[in-house]
Amino acid sequence: MTKRDPRAAEELLNAVGPAFGKLRRSSLLEVENPISQKDLSRTLVLNILLEAEQDEGREVTVGAVAAHLRVYPSVAGRMMSDCISAGYLIRAASRQDGRRTVLHLSSGGRELMARFRRHQRAAVEALTADWSAEEQLELARLILKYVADQDALRNR
Repeated sequence: MTKRDPRAAEELLNAVGPAFGKLRRSSLLEVENPISQKDLSRTLVLNILLEAEQDEGREVTVGAVAAHLRVYPSVAGRMMSDCISAGYLIRAASRQDGRRTVLHLSSGGRELMARFRRHQRAAVEALTADWSAEEQLELARLILKYVADQDALRNR
């Protein structure tokens, strides 16, 4: 396609960004037993804590969440306070510096994220139900590759 019609390739590549924007806003809400819009927003913060658990000893602070989400610390603080009020996060003293406050997922936060992961899987399965198994796996492989490259770029 790209060798035959460069305009078509350009249009296709230009459409990717807006398409990603639509993903979070729409597909997850259309599946049976949807996650509430409020909890969907909370998963942004909770997912950062899940990722941090993969790095032993990495502590999550309001500043770390703000940097990761690229928002002001006051915005991240409000998001985290909301998650604490909802019972999804727990404040604790840092093991590295007792003057700092860090956050941990509560059992309720873990349950929400497990439900969210099931919900995400159901959304992908519903959206790709008419696709071949090869197409479904190719989508999964390319999305994972894209995210890994995005993380590598962020960590430079």
